[in-house]
This record gives sequence, C-alpha cells and structure tokens, in this order.
Amino acid sequence: MAEKIEDYAMIGDCKTAALVSRHGSIDWLCLPRFDSMACFASLLGTDANGYWRIAPAGSRHISRRAYIDGSLVLTTRVESRRGVVELTDFMPTGLASSHVVRIVTGIEGRVKMTSSLNVHFDYGMSAPCEPRRPTAAPRR
Repeated sequence: MAEKIEDYAMIGDCKTAALVSRHGSIDWLCLPRFDSMACFASLLGTDANGYWRIAPAGSRHISRRAYIDGSLVLTTRVESRRGVVELTDFMPTGLASSHVVRIVTGIEGRVKMTSSLNVHFDYGMSAPCEPRRPTAAPRR
C-alpha cells in the first residue's frame, strides 16, 4: 500500500527517477525516461500497479533515512529486535541505460529480509507476459 508522499525519497540518474518509501519499497519508476509510462506505480493505486520491495520480514522495525552527502545515494537504516540492516539505493549516472542498484548490508545481529518484485507496465495496467514453455517434441 502506498504511503504519504512526504514519506518517499527520490533516487535518479538525470534520465529518470524512482521514489523509495520509508519501508524499502520503490513505488514509482518510469523507464527509460521521466516521460515514459511507469513500471512501478503502486504510489497511484495498490501493489497490483507494481513495486519492488526489500524489507525485513515482519512488521516491527524502525527506519531512518539519509542521503550520502552531495549525492542521490539513499541509505535506509532499519532496526529491529534481532538486528540492524542498511539498504542503499541509487541509480548510476553516465550509463547508456538506466539501472536501479539496491544493496543490503547486515550491520548487527541477524535480520531476515524479504524481496518482492511486481513489475506492471503502463502505470500498472499491463502485466508482463508469461514466457512460453517449450512443447514436447513429437514421439516417433
């Protein structure tokens, strides 16, 4: 579920940008450019509109965020009863195409993490196609 707009931070590469929630979910991203249709758009609706979430399993944790000085590299520090984890999100500049980089670093203790990727194109209106499965060769 989308959060209040003030609970999002932006990462970008000068071609496009993503909005990252306080709880480790990318809920808005247009690719390959700012004016392209979104592939993550749960900010506008529900999880069915697309997102990429990396977060601790379970709901009880405290998070703090900050940008690394002079950059759009976002660090989210998550503290739970079992430990501390840091999530670093950024989009490298100067590449031919846009990339989202997400790094999870264990700081203290053991924290079980989950990752969920739900890509939907056209602002959440189109789901990716299922890959075709090869058919069995006819028997001779």
